[in-house]
Amino acid sequence: MIILGIDPGIAIVGWGVISYEGGSFKTLGYGAIRTDSGMAVEDRLASIYRELSQIIEKYRPVCMSVEELFWNTNQKTGIVVAEARGVIICLARMMGLKIFEYTPLQVKQAVTGYGRADKKQMEMMVTTLLNLAETPKPDDTADALAIAVCHAHSGASGLGAYYNKTVTAGKGVTRRITDPRILNGTNIVIPAKKKTNVKKD
Repeated sequence: MIILGIDPGIAIVGWGVISYEGGSFKTLGYGAIRTDSGMAVEDRLASIYRELSQIIEKYRPVCMSVEELFWNTNQKTGIVVAEARGVIICLARMMGLKIFEYTPLQVKQAVTGYGRADKKQMEMMVTTLLNLAETPKPDDTADALAIAVCHAHSGASGLGAYYNKTVTAGKGVTRRITDPRILNGTNIVIPAKKKTNVKKD
């Protein structure tokens, strides 16, 4: 299974491609797509689209794992990053990739076994698991490889499909939940409890 991991952004998009077969990892490539802050937003998005499409064509991954977006305190930056993430997901879908999304907590749990691991612990584990000579730089690239490793572990156990599962309720009634015991913030919808009308005497 060839997996493309993506750490979305507008200034830097970290990417990493790994192969996972029989419990063993092989790193196929990694790097970062950079855009200049002086460019118009639409040109930066187009640049991300072009470069990422070339990466997908070169490595032919079967799926893409991407980190879920958490709102930034800077609303303007958050919106632009969300636009870049939308371009990335749209491109992956158009090129036939299956898409899986993970929260930072899920990535840390899958890579280190500890959901509160710090950045240095994450980088050390990624470097060790993928048998790399040195820690990938910039940080966005190391994060992207961690996201790919997360899907390798979660996908092999079936957790990837569970984390990305959507349950449709009867009559289209759904609600969003966050189960810290299992899901750690992933997007899952389950049937909402039906209200019971009690007649007053």
